[in-house]
Amino acid sequence: MSKQSSDHLFDLIKSLTKSEKRYFRLLSQQQNESKAKYMQLFDFLEQKENYSAADLEGITFIKDSQISNMKAHLMQKILQALRQFESAKNSEIHIREMIDYVQILYNRGLFRQAFDILKKAYKKVAKTGNLELKLELLKWEKNLLNQSVGSQYSQNVQRVISEVEDANSKINLINQFTNLAVKLNAIYVKTGYIRNDEHLKEVQNLFYEGLPQHEEDELSIHEKLSLYRLYVNYYYFLEDMEVGYQYALKWLKLYDKHPDLKNSQLNDYLSAVNQVMIAEYKLFYYHNFLKSRQRLHNLNEQMQNSVNENIRNRLIKYVYVHEFNRIFMLGKFNLGVKLLKRLSPDLEAFIQRSDEHSRIILFYKIACLYFGDSQYHKALEWLNRVQQDEKADLREDIHSFARILSLIAHYELGNMEVIDYYIRSTYRFLLKKGELHLFQKYIMRFLRKLAGEFREEELIPEFKKLLNNLEPLQDIRYEKRSFIYFDIIAWLESKIMGKSVQERIQERAREKMR
Repeated sequence: MSKQSSDHLFDLIKSLTKSEKRYFRLLSQQQNESKAKYMQLFDFLEQKENYSAADLEGITFIKDSQISNMKAHLMQKILQALRQFESAKNSEIHIREMIDYVQILYNRGLFRQAFDILKKAYKKVAKTGNLELKLELLKWEKNLLNQSVGSQYSQNVQRVISEVEDANSKINLINQFTNLAVKLNAIYVKTGYIRNDEHLKEVQNLFYEGLPQHEEDELSIHEKLSLYRLYVNYYYFLEDMEVGYQYALKWLKLYDKHPDLKNSQLNDYLSAVNQVMIAEYKLFYYHNFLKSRQRLHNLNEQMQNSVNENIRNRLIKYVYVHEFNRIFMLGKFNLGVKLLKRLSPDLEAFIQRSDEHSRIILFYKIACLYFGDSQYHKALEWLNRVQQDEKADLREDIHSFARILSLIAHYELGNMEVIDYYIRSTYRFLLKKGELHLFQKYIMRFLRKLAGEFREEELIPEFKKLLNNLEPLQDIRYEKRSFIYFDIIAWLESKIMGKSVQERIQERAREKMR
């Protein structure tokens, strides 16, 4: 087994909960294998905090020539145990297990017993709504019908054929919706929001050419869930948050009408809650946001001990991300920094578990928290992490605005000697990425001017000039998105009024609430 696979084995062992480890050991005892070499290897790796290939050199209970095979054997044993452990809690795993039983009984010619299990599996699959599993059950029912011709044979055959055609039709439509959503997301993850007419036309053409013919009222629940998710992605991408929010609410309300679906599609349900909260944050629907926040906190409390590691991590991620968003809405950056300090022991581990896209967003949000709290050195540390990220072609918009915010942080720190160098570097980057808009030009021109010899009494008029230049941009389609990343209007107003940016954002928040 390769070094990378060995790392995967160690990561798998470290991901196990106490109850899963206990179950794995109990299973080995039941199989009289508690003293087996693979269990000794398990105990050895389970006790280690960190892993390197050298750790296995010189162990006495396994020969060097056996290590590779023993790792593979241990990996298989753990996965088999987890499959059994999850079977009782995860309906879809249980259904697949039942399908395996149907196949075993069919191969033995025990058709009646196979059909009894098949009927039970149908009841379970009806609750989950998993169409792929339903197709698998229908395949086995066809096989069994061929072995048990009876008085209702023709009617049963016709029913199965009709259900297969219906399931295939639904699967095909859902796949078209989800394929289109994946294509849109691939563009968004690379570029960020729509940047110009050409970009808009590209996205619109992709969407309308790929959107299949459908009648929304005639769609099944699962087709509607896929459709609403697609529409949310599309309208958020276009920054039409109002329309996107309406589809996010329809998506969430569909789950509220069918509570059984929440447990079988918990990942998707969490995504619906998250998308509703994103719109409420960006539209500043603060009171709606608080209601959704309460729903999220209730979910986190109810499910922390009853869900898998992936969903548990997503719940924690959404709870903290939206707590930071609430802090951004209110402008209480000092509270955000306190929360960060409380999280700091686990923050790096959380970052490592996050995907690359989430990491870049997290780095930028943390930088903004520190900037809002006037901790410009700390803000630069996190902005540098955005800029040093290997995936500079990922979320080009955030990379661009990280550079703009870095320039402003250097100005706040009085690092005038480096401003000109960073302006030229930022200018080249923005030009290369096609991100050089009026917003960026005005700010860089302003900072370059201030980096020269400038009297203190001339500062306020210059801040006012920049404010007058930027305010009209809030009503221009491809310029107004710039204000999503950093509230520069509040920053300028704070300079003019002689206040901290935190104070000014808090004042603006109170005005919005009124």
